[in-house]
Amino acid sequence: MLFNSFHFVFFFFIVTSLYFTIPHPWRWLLLLASSCYFYMAFVPIYILILGFTIIIDYFAGIYIENAEGKRRKLFLIFSLIANIGVLAVFKYYNFINTNLSFLLHGFALENPIPYLSILLPIGLSFHTFQAMSYTIEVYRGHQKAERHFGIYSLYVMFYPQLVAGPIERPQNLLHQFREPHEFDYDRVVGGLKLMLWGIFKKLVIADRLSIYVNATYNNADQHNGTTLLLATIFFAFQIYCDFSGYSDIAIGSAKVMGFKLMTNFNRPYFARNISEFWKRWHISLSTWFKDYLYISLGGNKVSVPRWYFNLFFVFLVSGLWHGANWTYIIWGALNGFYLVFAIMTQGVRNKINDITGIHHLPKFHHALQILTTFALSCFAWVFFRANNVNDAFTIIGKIFTLPGPLFYESASELIYPFASILLLLAVELKNEFYKGDFSFFNNKNWVVRLGSYTMLIIIILVIGVFDGGQFIYFQF
Repeated sequence: MLFNSFHFVFFFFIVTSLYFTIPHPWRWLLLLASSCYFYMAFVPIYILILGFTIIIDYFAGIYIENAEGKRRKLFLIFSLIANIGVLAVFKYYNFINTNLSFLLHGFALENPIPYLSILLPIGLSFHTFQAMSYTIEVYRGHQKAERHFGIYSLYVMFYPQLVAGPIERPQNLLHQFREPHEFDYDRVVGGLKLMLWGIFKKLVIADRLSIYVNATYNNADQHNGTTLLLATIFFAFQIYCDFSGYSDIAIGSAKVMGFKLMTNFNRPYFARNISEFWKRWHISLSTWFKDYLYISLGGNKVSVPRWYFNLFFVFLVSGLWHGANWTYIIWGALNGFYLVFAIMTQGVRNKINDITGIHHLPKFHHALQILTTFALSCFAWVFFRANNVNDAFTIIGKIFTLPGPLFYESASELIYPFASILLLLAVELKNEFYKGDFSFFNNKNWVVRLGSYTMLIIIILVIGVFDGGQFIYFQF
């Protein structure tokens, strides 16, 4: 079930109404049943995969808590192998097999391992990582094992963030399922406003931009560098609005019922360096890798070369997490390289700043850092969006060497995207740099508030793309 569908509107209204109607002790059952229905609306049979990992991790958490010494680690390893194993089979089996076939072909050998005709379950990486965080936290002693099987199942399957995050930690979410949540007008309105803004991002910006991006990137050979450059910039905003829009709807729908999910985006395109960018982009995943992989590798408490390796390796794995394709691996490696290179050249860049005196122009320096970080992100996004590595290099080559007239079939293809991006930037600039009390959605004057809601709804209905476009991160 897609957030940008009328099916979800009815689903959300019915579930939320029932949630505040039935007694608190039965609400977990309503949410669990609703989450099962929500997930089965995609491919019903894949609920069995979720059930398998839930059962494994539920008992693993209890055994880990009760065990001592090496047995604790063995139970954790068993749980991790089960989760990663499911991920490996559905997401990476054919990718590994394809590359093995290519390697064997170089030695004139045939690959005897068969390919699997399977579809990747929606949101597999998200709920797998959420389940893994639970057993790891129990192992570390930061979380008590959950004895209520239904509550634990709901932790993994909670429908607002089931298929694309935020990837929650048990300490933040589990206890909330036991807390009574009364109907609160201000909280409900706040959640609905966040959902409306997320729908605007998805339908008006992301899906509108995808029309131009898809037409260009899927026919890269037919377009010049200027068109491909614009499509790349458009994609940077498309993926941001697509994913952050989903997060807004997820966080908002949970907030309506009284649940607090973690912030997943914090205006990342205003970051002044790549390190800051990753503290603002997909925060739940970035912190997951930091807490469970980067620190486990030693973090920065190691020799400098090993520190560089740890940073680069984490981003390499992050790229692989996003998809079983070399384009994602290169995208992750690029971001890892950016981060390591920035650390290695910090001293040189400081000297250049002293020589040029650019730090005496703080606003200009700040703007230059933002634009540089955005440009580096866009360069990496080329690999993320390209259909294959060859297409990515073709696009990059044309951007730098083959300018030409801008491609468009109608003026609306450019007017609507530019107008919606400008509106987005105006809102985010205000939230980033202007600390005054003025706002539209939260204005003290009810006329301004009502006018803001009405105007946004009209824009969504007039400009929005209602073709049922799937969220990009569902494929991960």
